[in-house]
Amino acid sequence: MNAKPNLTPESWQYRDLNTKAPSLSVLADTLIELAKEGHPVAAGTADLQHSNGLVLFAEAYPDRFVQFGISEQNMVSAAAGIATTGMIPYVATFASFIGLLTCEQIRMDVAYCAQPVRMIGHHTGISMGFYGTSHHATEDISTMRALADLTVVSPSDGAQFRQLLRHSATYPEPIYFRIGRGHDPVIYEPEEKFELGKAKVHGFGEDITIIACGMAVYGAKQAVEALNVAGHSAGLVDMHTIKPLDEAVVLEAASTSRIVLTVEEHNILGGLGSAVAEIMAENPSKARLKRHGIMDEYALISPPRRLYQHYKLDGPGIQEVAESLL
Repeated sequence: MNAKPNLTPESWQYRDLNTKAPSLSVLADTLIELAKEGHPVAAGTADLQHSNGLVLFAEAYPDRFVQFGISEQNMVSAAAGIATTGMIPYVATFASFIGLLTCEQIRMDVAYCAQPVRMIGHHTGISMGFYGTSHHATEDISTMRALADLTVVSPSDGAQFRQLLRHSATYPEPIYFRIGRGHDPVIYEPEEKFELGKAKVHGFGEDITIIACGMAVYGAKQAVEALNVAGHSAGLVDMHTIKPLDEAVVLEAASTSRIVLTVEEHNILGGLGSAVAEIMAENPSKARLKRHGIMDEYALISPPRRLYQHYKLDGPGIQEVAESLL
């Protein structure tokens, strides 16, 4: 049986990390911008327009918004149909639903038919905390990256999400975005530039390079800063696009560092760590690989902050894992 994280009475008041910028508002704000610029964007959700902020898009463009109710599979299939008309639909719901429940519809109606639908799975990983296993999404990367002709993206903060959303307006293939619960710590300035399929390299370390995605990037950044202060040579790669993976950056990390550590808010099987392992296995290097994330188990039920601590996905936890390897 899984050990329980150390909970104190005051910890039950925590809903998430101490945060600065609501990234979920980025979704509606960016879609409104794109619509104003003339892009044929549309949006839909499965009864979660207040949770994901799309209520703002619905108010601005009611004729481009569909409230599907609690009917996620129908939403994805309908989005594929909307895409055949020349529109670019963005449909959003909890990652545990769109990344798992609608897998067949994404495979057959969207990816196989090459329709430019953008699926946004929000409240991903263990960010739903008390909602438990049914609402945790720690398998969606592995599920989505196994589908042919589907791009998989895991932005680390609101600024990055906004840039990648803007790129998606003219991107030819379907995309699965996985984002947090909407209050992600700030990592990048608004003017920072990103590109789908190109990792954001913060530097390579001679001792260790951490390759992270999504919410894990913030903790990895803290860990790298602490490791360098302690006298190690540590680097960080923000692998926001998991498929197609930036193979050149993975190979450079593997040829530069003694250790490559992948960090993700996801099962270590089939996710970012597996994607990096596949590249390193086919291109032998001197580096040792360690995958860090949820160790092939169903996540416990607890406040998100405590879960991140328990699974060593916050800064001190990632630092501890890295130091154990060094």
